Amino acid sequence: MTWVGMAIALVGALGYALGAALQQFEAVSEGATLALVRRPRWWIGGVIGFTGASLHAVALSMAPLVVVQPVSVATLVFAVPLAATLHGRRPRRAEIAGSIAVAVGLLGLMLLVPAHNVTPVLSDAHALELIGCVALVVAVTFTMARRLKGPAKALLMAVGAGAVTATVSTFVRVVGGGLQGDLGHLLHWFTLAIPVLLVCAVVLLQKSYAVGYFGIAYAGVQVVDPITSVTAGAVLLGESLPTEAGKAVPALLAAGLLIAGTVTLGRLTPDQSKPAAVPAEPDRIGGPVVASEVA
Repeated sequence: MTWVGMAIALVGALGYALGAALQQFEAVSEGATLALVRRPRWWIGGVIGFTGASLHAVALSMAPLVVVQPVSVATLVFAVPLAATLHGRRPRRAEIAGSIAVAVGLLGLMLLVPAHNVTPVLSDAHALELIGCVALVVAVTFTMARRLKGPAKALLMAVGAGAVTATVSTFVRVVGGGLQGDLGHLLHWFTLAIPVLLVCAVVLLQKSYAVGYFGIAYAGVQVVDPITSVTAGAVLLGESLPTEAGKAVPALLAAGLLIAGTVTLGRLTPDQSKPAAVPAEPDRIGGPVVASEVA
């Protein structure tokens, strides 16, 4: 079942990447405001992303967090070129190189985590502590982001958004993995917390995308989400973490590659917040057509 869960997670992650690229295009053009709900492409991206997230949830019910979460990092190398194409330009070499570095570095870290499928159990007290810690992270990162501009702003917002999406993954893992064929286990406040946290994650993601630095924003979420999820899985759900001394050097190398890729993405120029203006149509005499003249 673990391999099936990994395959489902990969398909879901690809859908999530496409949905993120579509929504980022609209968020940059319109800003992270309610105006987005009037944009069909934003909704299409949302539906595709939700489908990907749903497949991710199915995967989490079949395999542990430490196996499922790393699969999603590979989509970074697809999401960034997709976003560039939507903005009418070719992907920059630095974007591709930075994305690959982040994906390989994070994948290397995640592969060091031993896979051990256990039935997830989370107490109410620990669940509330997790939500409280994540809320604090969001408050701190977004307060700091308000005073910054450029890639630092996008990255800080992405950290907050990634922490929330990781919390969603943790709750989904607990609810889905703990069903054991009994749908009665769904009658718990954890089930109600998932859509609430998901809405919060969507709002925070749009905020980070709207800054314009999609590469650093998406990479930030992809890094923070699995690391937070794996940590929560180990601390709260009893899943395993590597303890062998021999894994220290590979972990440092992977972390260095991840950091280098993140720095590379952070140095890139942002996509324009508004599409280029279309020049006015000239009339037969040669001057521009004025609305009042047409009326």
